[in-house]
Amino acid sequence: MTEDRTSLDRTCINTIRMLAVDMIERAHSGHPGLPLGAAPMAYVLWTRILRHHPENPAWLDRDRFVLSAGHGSALLYALLHVTGYDLPLEELKRFRQWESRTPGHPEYGRTPGVECTTGPLGQGVAMAVGMAIAERLLAERYNLPGFPLVNHRTYALLSDGDLMEGVAAEAASLAGFRKLGKLICLYDDNRVTIDGRTDVTFTEDVAERFQSYGWHVDRLETDHDLDRIEQAIRGAQQVDDRPSLILVRTHIGFGSPLQDDPKVHGAPLGADNLAKTRETLGWPSQEPFCIPQDALSHLRRAVDRGRTLEAAWRKTLKEYGEAHPERAAAFRRQAAGALPEGWEAAIPVFGPEHPPVATRVASKKSLGVLAGNVHTLVGGCADLGGSVGTWVDALERDGRYIHFGIREHAMGAIANGMALHGGWIPFGSTFLVFSDYMRPAIRLAAIMDLHVLFVFSHDSIGVGEDGPTHQPVDQLPALRAIPNLTVLRPADANETAEAWRLLLSRKKPAVLVLTRQNVPVLDPGRYPSARGVEKGAYVLADSDGTPQVILLASGSEVHLALAARDRLSAQGIGTRVVSMPSWELFEAQPREYRDQVLPPECRIRLAVEASSSLGWHRWVGDRGGVICMDRFGASAPGGVLMEKFGFRVDNVLEKVKALLEA
Repeated sequence: MTEDRTSLDRTCINTIRMLAVDMIERAHSGHPGLPLGAAPMAYVLWTRILRHHPENPAWLDRDRFVLSAGHGSALLYALLHVTGYDLPLEELKRFRQWESRTPGHPEYGRTPGVECTTGPLGQGVAMAVGMAIAERLLAERYNLPGFPLVNHRTYALLSDGDLMEGVAAEAASLAGFRKLGKLICLYDDNRVTIDGRTDVTFTEDVAERFQSYGWHVDRLETDHDLDRIEQAIRGAQQVDDRPSLILVRTHIGFGSPLQDDPKVHGAPLGADNLAKTRETLGWPSQEPFCIPQDALSHLRRAVDRGRTLEAAWRKTLKEYGEAHPERAAAFRRQAAGALPEGWEAAIPVFGPEHPPVATRVASKKSLGVLAGNVHTLVGGCADLGGSVGTWVDALERDGRYIHFGIREHAMGAIANGMALHGGWIPFGSTFLVFSDYMRPAIRLAAIMDLHVLFVFSHDSIGVGEDGPTHQPVDQLPALRAIPNLTVLRPADANETAEAWRLLLSRKKPAVLVLTRQNVPVLDPGRYPSARGVEKGAYVLADSDGTPQVILLASGSEVHLALAARDRLSAQGIGTRVVSMPSWELFEAQPREYRDQVLPPECRIRLAVEASSSLGWHRWVGDRGGVICMDRFGASAPGGVLMEKFGFRVDNVLEKVKALLEA
């Protein structure tokens, strides 16, 4: 390396460092430790390795970069600005401020070039695994000899904290099993966390752990040798049958008086320490947000490189289209996220002659048909595919079914990564009670507004003999509490089929909740169309005149409400039954529709659901009541439990009469 290049590299790295600490200093909050320490490896990756186009952050065949250590966001924003993304210097000066494009942790959709929302440690690792899986599946489907149409890598920058998290361990294990050779992770091995040095909690040999997962591992004892960093990354690129982890020994807060001190992790340096840092790094200006022209000119070469790279890819795509027009058209449709023409026609309809069937079984039939027509649907289950009903032949045949193993947390985050990559509609599935294991990933899907589907069966005490550990009573309200997440709990086979139509067409994060036990099929001739599901709630059965009572229910309890209505009607009590599969969809309807379904003047309302009552009072009001599960279940046959816990017609009648007499 020539002295000129050495000097320029040093200036560029320090430019990135100082932009980051200046952002943090101006905001009076942030995390300077990682940007100061990890800047050299990030610089090498972004200027010598990464295939990206700052003028087109959405270019399909770009490499993906995931900052799993999202607290180091200032490093990413500095990189995006200096390499030419649409992130002006003024936005860097507004770091962590209201409506800025430089929030405290990276947010997908807010900042050009940010591939995913990170911050909860370990999630980025798993999302990177999902991106690598998505890339491989696309490549297997469309690449042909001479036409490497899909040929990019996923890079992630990880911290000590990332690798302590269980979700990262789950994801890394699966990545090794699936031999994801296009996944390369750089480990910022600074050996410091907030509470002190990592040796107070974290003394394992990370390299050996990842080797045991089936990863290629390289270890660098210093981050000062930029050529060695480049050599390690290029070496990892040659390993196509294993993901790679490159451990780079770094120093948190490098160049500051607080170097290697936990205090530098999550607080501004302060004026005195910042001045000393500038002096130590030989920084030429005491003014904040200084960008030397020679550094900027060098770093902005990324724009020209990106243009060249994308132009070459578009030439390949054009030639591919000329040689294989039908495949090219299919590729463009898949890349655009378009559903095939007439896909809805495949959704099954269950007639009144159909015997009672669990909604998980009806879901499997719907999914099986849809998967055969919507070839972008991909997903799997956490070792329960047969029980949940998501392990279907159409997915298994062409490699779209993913055996996640017993890794619920990673499954959710990997599905997020696949959606972020683009080209696929991913889903993950397990029992509802285990949704707690994947809640952080579900929450991130909602924050990012991803088209990810979460399918959960065994939805209540109807699970039966497995007992309270496997009987979800608090999960439904917990999921309903997540903003921007649609929860659907269908009452029968036709509502389930309609739910699948919504899951695919709405392109939003959603949860489908299904029964283990059989439930009757509602006669389409007697009851209104299941299309009422799209409104979240609808009148399933009504009284002749204005109802005296409204019974609200979801899932299997809708049938209990119908049976109770028949008895109440026979006693002269006009009763309406409202099937309420989705609170969120109902809330989104115009006020006029909501008042039609739940007339304000009818204040005697009873909610029936084998779940916690939390939240139901918003629908039943101050004169209403609930029959719910505000305690844990027990081990016994499901039918016995329903009876013992009050989910029976006579109890509904007693509650209604008590409300009428109150």
